[in-house]
Amino acid sequence: MSDKQTYWHVVVTRSGPDWNPDVPLRLQAGWDEHAAFMDGLVEDGFIVLGGPLDDELRVVHVVAADSEEQIRETLARDNWSESVVRIESIDRWTILLDGRYSVTR
Repeated sequence: MSDKQTYWHVVVTRSGPDWNPDVPLRLQAGWDEHAAFMDGLVEDGFIVLGGPLDDELRVVHVVAADSEEQIRETLARDNWSESVVRIESIDRWTILLDGRYSVTR
């Protein structure tokens, strides 16, 4: 991260033109390279949460980043970028409720 303020973002991607609807996610062309790239983003703290929605055509990621530009530049390095997946939306997210660290339940 840079010296700028880091924000939470919700990134939604959608299947792109090279997505094969007849093949499961982990059998799509280039899966191993894509998975390694995404695992690296998790290890770096860039992606905090992520996974496909029920329709399996869209994926949601919670990202810690300085800006939308940083997100687009980072995800453009993925071998699936603009082919198997495309960014549908990026929204800055203000978290007001967080039950993960609640002392009482």
